[in-house]
Amino acid sequence: MLVFALAVVLIAYAAASLGLSGKLDGLPLYIGVYVLLMLGAHAAVRRFAPHADPLLLPLAALLNGLGIVMIWRLAESGRNGNPGNQISGLASSAASMQVLWTGAGVIALVLVLAFIREARVLQRYTYTLGAVGLALLAIPAVLPDSMSYVNGAKVWIIIGGFSVEPGEFARLALAVFFAGYLVAKRDVLALAGNRFLGIDLPRPRDLGPVLITWAASLLILIFETDIGTSALFFGMFVAMIYIATQRTSWLLIGVLLFLGGTFITANLFQHVMERFTGWLHPFAHATGSGYQLVQGLEGMAFGGIFGTGLGQGQPYYTPLVQSDFIFSAFGEELGLVGVMALLLIFGLLVQRGLRAALQVKDPFSKLLAAGLSFVLALQVFVIVGGVTRLIPLTGITTPFLSEGGSSLVASWILVGLLIRVSDSARKPAPQPIQDEGMTQVVRAG
Repeated sequence: MLVFALAVVLIAYAAASLGLSGKLDGLPLYIGVYVLLMLGAHAAVRRFAPHADPLLLPLAALLNGLGIVMIWRLAESGRNGNPGNQISGLASSAASMQVLWTGAGVIALVLVLAFIREARVLQRYTYTLGAVGLALLAIPAVLPDSMSYVNGAKVWIIIGGFSVEPGEFARLALAVFFAGYLVAKRDVLALAGNRFLGIDLPRPRDLGPVLITWAASLLILIFETDIGTSALFFGMFVAMIYIATQRTSWLLIGVLLFLGGTFITANLFQHVMERFTGWLHPFAHATGSGYQLVQGLEGMAFGGIFGTGLGQGQPYYTPLVQSDFIFSAFGEELGLVGVMALLLIFGLLVQRGLRAALQVKDPFSKLLAAGLSFVLALQVFVIVGGVTRLIPLTGITTPFLSEGGSSLVASWILVGLLIRVSDSARKPAPQPIQDEGMTQVVRAG
């Protein structure tokens, strides 16, 4: 399966290069390094997690490879005689940097598999990782704008020429914290209180955790102007508390709190209201707040069913097409068929993660794998839904596809944790050792 994934990436790279210039430019360097990295990742999985689901790594490798292809294709627009406009904010070295970040992600994957031999050992650090996750979320809010503010969101740590988005790693730490906390408290949180319309509501005294998490998500939205991180943070907790308790009432409470918080913040804060205005009336604000969304929609419409072909579209007209709107670039050049294939790949990755959660016996590992799988699915839904105007647009990345190191490394760590849980779930039980002397006595008797 990994060979098949690498072959698809190779074909996509060749198609993009031929579409841009009619010849294979830069193909051996980028694809060669990428193939070596994926083979190294495969060797590490075989060494440290030999019983893991064999599809997790190929699926992640395929998405990562296609992301490198698209970033290289975008970076080549308007250069070396290629048709198109050069994209502002996209360096000529973007593809090589994405390959380097892929290497960092693979190293992170190997470290996770080498040092975390059982996912349940992370339960020992439940509150430590919870504190780390909250700190990572809070740091950008207290930094000056010059060190944290990019493209309308205050979510970065910028030091010199280096930048990192700590929220990508905060989600992983908080997933561990939520799993450890909910495993310890799920019996209490599952207790029924009053019954309303056939639904057993939780006791009022048990609403504290969800209210605190809701308030924290609103603080992220207010002080960091980041709707995406706020939605992922709160959505992950609500999903995990539902999985832990099997109480539908927690889902209803979570949805009501989310809708209430959205209504309040939209009426109190201009940047939130602008997101809704651009969503509801993008073409009326096509030269202002709706410009990015309109350009992305028109690009995908131009792609139609089968797309223009890699390297033959005009995705460079969409601002931030290399990061927030990379899905629209795929939609234009691969068409509806191509983006449906991408969504199926993401769906398979989520399905294999949930399958590992169902198979593993350890409650903490089960909840952790389910939470990580859900947050991956939610992240894809939020950004794809925003790009296609299903929901208001939020500025988050598409896992594995978008340009940027923080998202890519965090995505590989997430896959590493799912591989570790899957290995534990699929590992055959140790065979009991028979006492040879006892066996002889039994036979003699």
